[in-house]
This record gives sequence, C-alpha cells and structure tokens, in this order.
Amino acid sequence: MNPLKIVIADDETLIRMDMRELLEEAGHQVVGEAANGVQAVELAKKLKPDLCIFDVKMPEMDGIAAAKILSKEKIAPVVLLTAFSQPEFVKRATEAGVQAYLVKPVQEANLFPAIEVAMSRYQEMQGLEDELFKVKDSLEMRKTLDRAKAILMDAHNISESEAYKRIQKYSMAKRKTIKEVAEAIIRSATK
Repeated sequence: MNPLKIVIADDETLIRMDMRELLEEAGHQVVGEAANGVQAVELAKKLKPDLCIFDVKMPEMDGIAAAKILSKEKIAPVVLLTAFSQPEFVKRATEAGVQAYLVKPVQEANLFPAIEVAMSRYQEMQGLEDELFKVKDSLEMRKTLDRAKAILMDAHNISESEAYKRIQKYSMAKRKTIKEVAEAIIRSATK
C-alpha cells in the first residue's frame, strides 16, 4: 500500500498516540489529530487527507456524524474505531458512508486490511459517481440534440438524419461542440 496522509480523531490522547505510532511505523503520515468530531471535520476539510480514522464516541460531534459530513462532501474515506459493536452503531455508520468499522482494541493485523478495503471501496465509489455523472450528462446531451433536430426538421421539412448532418456540419464549421450548436438552435427557436 502506498503511504497515506491520514487524519486521526479520538478524544483519548493515548489512543491517538498509539494510532499515530502504528501508522507512522507502517510508512503513513499522520497530518492531523483531533480530540472531537468538530475538529476532525475542520482538519479533514483543511488538510484533504487520503484517509480519516475516527473514534465513534467523541465530544461535540461523534465520529459517525463527522464521517457523514466527509462522505457527503467527498473529502476522504473514513474508518471508524469503536468499543461498541451494537447493530445500531453499525447501521448508522453504514448509512453515513463509512468504508470500514473496527472494534477496539485495534490490532495491526486488523487495521491495515481495513484501511486497504476502505481505500478500495472509496475509489470504487468515486469511479461509480464519475460514471453516473457521465451517463447523466450523455442523457442530457441526447435530449438536447433530439430537441434541436426536431426544431430543424419542423422548420425545414427535413429528415432526422439530415437535421443531424446540418448540426454536425455547422459544429465543424464554427468549431463548436454539437451540444453548443444544439443549445443555440433551441435558444433561437424559443425567442
């Protein structure tokens, strides 16, 4: 695994120190430490780490609420550490977008595989979100193009393929994208 920049958050100083030592011995860089969830979120937003490791129970804001913010804003994947393995905590963590959940005491043999899984899941989710954006953009482009072709077909009494050829030809002549040409046709038709 490549070295990661990591923010850790736990209200217990000794646990943070142990976690820092464990991570740094493995070649990772702890770029920030927080004693509560609010500080953890602020640090993560400021430092843009590769990974965050948060305790569940912290003052001001718990680790699950902090993880939810980071997940929603796509800042970094979160591994949660907790002494609690009750189903309601696991459910809340899952709903918050947490990539891994470890029960304390955390051991090296469990931590590093969980980090790898968290990083992999996060990258996979980012890839899926990028793919979804492209699909939505493509669908919008298709709708715009179809509308522009319909306008040309009605205005010039031509076939769909001829309307597309005209849009394509104009696009090349004016060095504009087909989407830009289609949008211009729609705008001019609605004036």
